[in-house]
Amino acid sequence: MYTDHAMSCTFCKIIDGKIPSTAVYQDDLGYAFADVNPQAPVHVLIVPREHIGSLAEADQSQRDLLGHLLLAAADIARKKGLGNGYRIVVNTGEEGGQTVDHIHLHLLGGRPMTWPPG
Repeated sequence: MYTDHAMSCTFCKIIDGKIPSTAVYQDDLGYAFADVNPQAPVHVLIVPREHIGSLAEADQSQRDLLGHLLLAAADIARKKGLGNGYRIVVNTGEEGGQTVDHIHLHLLGGRPMTWPPG
């Protein structure tokens, strides 16, 4: 059952098919789709089906889920041919650059990444 916030969440709507997306990966725990504003040749968002506002809101009960999402990101990277490397980013909170209040991983690849990132 969704909370009121989850019912208005953009990513929850994408997961439910109410907002169209280009699916890249999905299973019973997560959903991955192409970012509509890509910052690299490969830019995929990996989100849990469970609504979690941010990494700051996650707790020990979601430990396995968060690990699952990281492994899903690695699997997607392999399938996308990112053998030379890629970046996983988790923006948290307003100052961390998070713009959608649903935890998500950015998988970025297909070009050299620079440092510092922000």
